[in-house]
Amino acid sequence: MQLDLTKLVTESRNPASENIDQLSTFDMLKVINDQDKTVPLAVEAVLPEISRTVDIIAEAFKSGGRLIYAGAGTSGRLGILDASECPPTYGTPAEQVVGLIAGGHQAILKAVENAEDNRELGANDLKALAFSQRDVLVGIAASGRTPYVLGAMEYAKTVGAKVACISCNPASPMAQCADIAIVPVVGPEVVTGSSRMKAGTAQKLILNMLTTGAMIRTGKVYGNLMVDVEATNAKLVERQKRIVMEATDCSREAAIEALDAAKGHCKTAIVMLLAGVDATQATELLSQSGGFTRDAIGLSK
Repeated sequence: MQLDLTKLVTESRNPASENIDQLSTFDMLKVINDQDKTVPLAVEAVLPEISRTVDIIAEAFKSGGRLIYAGAGTSGRLGILDASECPPTYGTPAEQVVGLIAGGHQAILKAVENAEDNRELGANDLKALAFSQRDVLVGIAASGRTPYVLGAMEYAKTVGAKVACISCNPASPMAQCADIAIVPVVGPEVVTGSSRMKAGTAQKLILNMLTTGAMIRTGKVYGNLMVDVEATNAKLVERQKRIVMEATDCSREAAIEALDAAKGHCKTAIVMLLAGVDATQATELLSQSGGFTRDAIGLSK
């Protein structure tokens, strides 16, 4: 099938970099850096759509639903990266945020030919996850036309799930299919068509916002502290102690003692110290508050 890429903003030539191959290394990098500076502004323009998507994801989490990303190539890898960071950072189950990539796990490291052109594969990958109405799908593709992603989005809509998309071309097929279209228009790339650059950066910024925002909205953050962090290595064990100390203004010794009593659970340790209760009582307060640390402390008064 012949594709017409001429109307895609992400495929057009960037006049700012037309002679980049003739520049000194420093000047070449200056062009790239100047273009990168435009990306946050493009993301800022779509904050309303990002906000709506965060709220939908948070509601899905509260009712036991999941966030599923679907993408191909760079977009798929970015979704997998974001999903993989949630369990250690927020103590979430691995299945709560899942990244799908056209071609499966082997495509994470090496391109799988034609996988992104398979519409049915996108639907089948969701079926394999028992995707349901409770879940949220976010399709990711700079072009906004990737068949694999469209197949997943169309299937998600047939089961009644909420569907959002992240693309960098306005009025794309993905944008027309989605309930919420997040479309940061970053303009042409420094190297024509290399959408892993500005488009990829925009996607990464937005994915950061989606999961971080949803985690904050579901009680995974107290102040700006990641109070559900899992201590899976020496650095994170130390981070837990610092989080408890920062949250309660207690001594290191008190933080260690509270964490030991709380079996390494930051939230419980914080509630213990700030509410003046034991671990069992702190656990009950957190249960009553839906896992929100600030609310749990308030219930103790």
